[in-house]
Amino acid sequence: MLYWLLKYIILGPLLRLIFRPQVEGLENVPEDGPVILASNHLSFSDSIFTPLIVKRKVTFIAKAEYFTGKGLKGWLTKMFFVGSGTIPVDRSGGRAARAALDTQLDVLRSGGIAGIYPEGTRSPDGRLYRGKTGVARLALESGAPVVPMAMLNSDAIQPTGQIVPNLGRVRIRFGAPLDFSRYAGMSGDRFVERAVTDEIMYELMELSGREYVDVYAQKAKARPREPVPA
Repeated sequence: MLYWLLKYIILGPLLRLIFRPQVEGLENVPEDGPVILASNHLSFSDSIFTPLIVKRKVTFIAKAEYFTGKGLKGWLTKMFFVGSGTIPVDRSGGRAARAALDTQLDVLRSGGIAGIYPEGTRSPDGRLYRGKTGVARLALESGAPVVPMAMLNSDAIQPTGQIVPNLGRVRIRFGAPLDFSRYAGMSGDRFVERAVTDEIMYELMELSGREYVDVYAQKAKARPREPVPA
């Protein structure tokens, strides 16, 4: 109930007025049935604009720590994720990846939309990074189509580390659904999962116009930054 109240009554109308979303290809999102919505990840605000734009409920997952913060900030963070339809998942143990996958599979088996960021984390510099194969396992185990979704300028609207977004018109582009039924029954084959993931990332590269880097974003973030010339 909170999800729909925020989307259509409390926050949604205000956000639409302020950010005036410009959307291309929304008709590519099926009106019913299970769907995997695979997006590049540029900004914290991606998880705000996606549920705002898509007519159906989009369910993302997030680490459980986001739901257990202390004080006013912790409460506000928890309410945001609860209101945006995000499900907490314990991602600290060795079975974390499987727990996350099972949670999204439950969403798909109930005929819903599972939102996923194949890069696994926000891009450190706006480029598109190598996709993790979880999105492929999700597609192969569920049989659901994958709709690629490109956030085009959310990093300009809310750069990493900036709490208050900049005023601007957010732009989003959806691609045609990708069907991987030709690989039915091949979940667990790492070569197939990599091929599926790379196909999805190629579509995201084409949709977003962002440079592709064949390195995991988490690894890129761990590298020491080069000093800025004086």
